[in-house]
Amino acid sequence: MKTLRDVAIGDTARVKKIRGEGAVKRRIMDMGITKGIEIYVRKVAPLGDPLELTVRGYELSLRKADAEMVEVE
Repeated sequence: MKTLRDVAIGDTARVKKIRGEGAVKRRIMDMGITKGIEIYVRKVAPLGDPLELTVRGYELSLRKADAEMVEVE
């Protein structure tokens, strides 16, 4: 099972499933990360957290803890 945290810089991944419960899952979905969406990993902050992503045409910073909840293919 590959998560968004495992995607290399410069690669694109398609969301397969969002794990998590309640408010955390809802917050991730409210940011535009839903099943079937392609996400481009632009870069990672110097200390490794957060990730900078391109989702639905806008830039998004996401913590690695939240990125682990997003399964990709």
